[in-house]
Formats: sequence, structure tokens, C-alpha cells
Amino acid sequence: MDLENEKHWYVVNTYSGHESKVKEKLEARTESYRMQDYIFRIVIPETKEVEVKDGKKKEKIKKMFPGYILVEMKMSNEAWYIVRNTPGVTGFIGSSGKGAKPTPLLPQEIDRILSYMGESRNEIQSDINVGDNVNVIDGPFKGMSGKINNIDNETNRLTVLIDLFGQETPVEVELFQVSKI
Repeated sequence: MDLENEKHWYVVNTYSGHESKVKEKLEARTESYRMQDYIFRIVIPETKEVEVKDGKKKEKIKKMFPGYILVEMKMSNEAWYIVRNTPGVTGFIGSSGKGAKPTPLLPQEIDRILSYMGESRNEIQSDINVGDNVNVIDGPFKGMSGKINNIDNETNRLTVLIDLFGQETPVEVELFQVSKI
């Protein structure tokens, strides 16, 4: 896998409670070092929770993984250095240390996190099209393959025509549950 030329998502460890500050600093450093072609999106995984307190509904934003942010980037020595040396960053997850580059998240891992937040990877819309052949890699239809019949970008769901008992059958799957053939 050539990580130098491909965008991947990485998990970056921060001081707990400093996720927003680290995101701001990393965005500023990306701009000042002109690394926009290497460092793309920085996401703090969080969800909205509705809390009822004293009979009043209150929306509360809760961090899914306190002390962690997700960074979409092309791994290069410069990009790796800029992220690692951003104030508040303690390191990458999936790196053995000693100068070793970290392992990126798998597409289905990042898709699951982003879809839970109501977001999606940018490449999804241009990467997968109606008529494409896909393998189902997760869920009850895992191991089967079929052709995309419909894409719902709002919900990140696909209708895939798979061969069930000798008949083409439409099944609904989430985007993270398939990989393009």
C-alpha cells in the first residue's frame, strides 16, 4: 500500500479535553506550512445526546472518544512531522514508535464512525456509482457480491442486487459494508 499518494484516516492522541484546541492548531499549522495537499480534514468524533433534566430537554454534545481526533491525510514525512509536533498531540495510534509511521484506519472503520456522526468520507460519492460491482464485507450478506442499483447519499445506504437462490434480489446495505471490486 503506497501511503505517500493516498488519503487515509489516522487516529491522533491528544490531551483529554484539548481536542478542539488541537484541531484549531493543526488547521492553522496546515495552512501556514502549506500542507493542504497532504492534510485534509480534522474531525473530533462526537454525537448529540438529548438529556431530560428537571423536565426540560437539553441537547448535549458528547465526545465518542475523549482524547482522540481523526485526521484525513496523505502520509508523508512532512505531514507526519507537522501533526506529531502540534501542541497538545501526544502521538498517533497504530505506531510502534521509534519513527515508525502509523497504520491508517480501515475504510469500514472510518465509515462507521463518520456515519454515526451523520457525515461521510468525501471520496464515497465519486468512488462508488450505480452499476458498480461490490463485495459485501460486513453484515448479514457478508461474502456476497452484487451490482449497485441505487445510492442514497443522505443516509449513506445502497441498494445492491445480489444473487440469492438463483434470483437477483435487491438488498439494502450501509456504505461501509461494501468494497468496490
